Amino acid sequence: MTSIFALVDCNNFYASCEKLFRPDLRHTPVVVLSNNDGCVVARSKEAKALGIKMGVPVHHIQSDIRQHKIQVFSSNYTLYGDMSRRVMATLESLAPRVDVYSIDEAFLDLTGIDRVVSFEEFGCQVRNTIFQSVGLPVCVGIAPTRTLAKLANYAAKHYPATGGVVDLTETARQRRLMARVPVDEVWGVGRKLSAKLQAMSIETALDLADADPATVRKRFSVVLERTARELRGIACLA
Repeated sequence: MTSIFALVDCNNFYASCEKLFRPDLRHTPVVVLSNNDGCVVARSKEAKALGIKMGVPVHHIQSDIRQHKIQVFSSNYTLYGDMSRRVMATLESLAPRVDVYSIDEAFLDLTGIDRVVSFEEFGCQVRNTIFQSVGLPVCVGIAPTRTLAKLANYAAKHYPATGGVVDLTETARQRRLMARVPVDEVWGVGRKLSAKLQAMSIETALDLADADPATVRKRFSVVLERTARELRGIACLA
C-alpha cells in the first residue's frame, strides 16, 4: 500500500494567535516582533500584502506602521506554545499517526484513509475542525511523499481557489504544479542552493524532479538526490 502524507501548517501562526484574542483586528495588518522587539518575525496576510518583509528591523517600517495602522505585538511564546499544543492534540484526534515537525506544522499519516473518505474531503475536515476547535486557520497538502506534501501545502497557501486543501496524490497534478513552482520553494533547497541549480538550467521543481539522480548526487549531495526522488513520488525520508 502506497504511503500518503498530509502536511498541516498553521497560516501566519504567531500573527493568527494574536488575532484570535483580538476579534477587532480580524482584517487589520498585524506584525509580531522578535524577543527584543527588534525585527519582524511574523506577519498577517494583510501585512504581507503591504510588502512588509520577514526579518525587517521595526524601525525601518515606522512610516508604514503609521500610514497603514499596522498593529505591532511583542512575541508571546507562552501563548504560541499553548495554541500549538491545542492544534496538535486536535490533529491526534483526527489521524492515526501525527509527526510534529515544528511549532505550527505536523505531518499526518493518511495511508488507507481513502477507503473511508476522499483525501481532499479529509483535508477539509481537518481544516474545519481545527478552525472550529482552536480558532486558527490552517492549510493542508496531501501527497505520497513528505516533500510533495510540502509542495501541496505551498499551493494550498498561494492559490486561494484551492480552499486551503490540495491533493497531490495523482502524478499528473504533481507535474502540473511542479512546473509552476520555482526550485527555491522546494523543501530543503532555498535560495543559495537554487542559484547553483539554476546555473544547470534547473529552475523549477519539475526540472529537479526530472534531473538524473546520479548527477544530482555527484554534483550536490545525497540529501538533494533524495529530494529529487521524493518529487518523483518515491518516499525517501524516514
